[in-house]
Amino acid sequence: MADTTGTDDVLVSERRGAVSILRMNRPEARNALNGALMVALASALDEAEADPDIRAVVLTGTGDRAFCAGMDLRAFSSGEPMPADGLAGFLKLLQGGFQVPIVAAINASAVAGGMELLLGCDVAVAAAGSKFGLPEVKRGLFAAGGGTYLAQRIPMALALELTLTGDLIDADRALALGLINQVVPADEVLDAAVALGERIAANGPLALAATKELVRLGVSDPAKARERFDHWQPLVFSSEDAMEGSTAYVEKRDPVWKGR
Repeated sequence: MADTTGTDDVLVSERRGAVSILRMNRPEARNALNGALMVALASALDEAEADPDIRAVVLTGTGDRAFCAGMDLRAFSSGEPMPADGLAGFLKLLQGGFQVPIVAAINASAVAGGMELLLGCDVAVAAAGSKFGLPEVKRGLFAAGGGTYLAQRIPMALALELTLTGDLIDADRALALGLINQVVPADEVLDAAVALGERIAANGPLALAATKELVRLGVSDPAKARERFDHWQPLVFSSEDAMEGSTAYVEKRDPVWKGR
């Protein structure tokens, strides 16, 4: 049975087995990030990390207008305070810092801050009609929430094309560039993202944590990746899960992970 929060909340949560679904729930504001939503996101991801029964998170939005419109400029311009804990947690998400694997279910377009939120996730499934882009230069700004690191995900010439022109691209081109993993009809996005999350969640949790950190660092900070490899390799390879994985393979059964 799925557990959900009230539909009036800025973030709605649901469980499907080992996958936690987090849905940004501000459709009237195109799921823009205000203080309350940022705090809710940070708190929910902290809880997911602390729960050994949650092996993957799916992040999506309410409605068919936007996955997330980025920062809520109305709230910002009105002087609404930005809680420090919510901001820190959100920056951790943008930087890929949460250990739990995160699947983006792009229910509608991901532009500007919404695109940067996508980049903070690990893999993504998108609706066929979605648009993607970083149009900040069209407004005399630059993509300060992580978009300038786009070349960590796609070739530099293509990253520069998107960030210097500010032009939007469709889901098919986003797939071809490697920004997203799948394109499906809009009504199939969440189920496809959960299915991808379940495939991830079926694997050893300690191995997942090591793999996510090392792959990301391998792109952003190779020297740090080598340092962390020396930390993770003995920890993972001598773990109970490593023995369980080998034993389960020999016995032709599904492994029972302990996360240690």
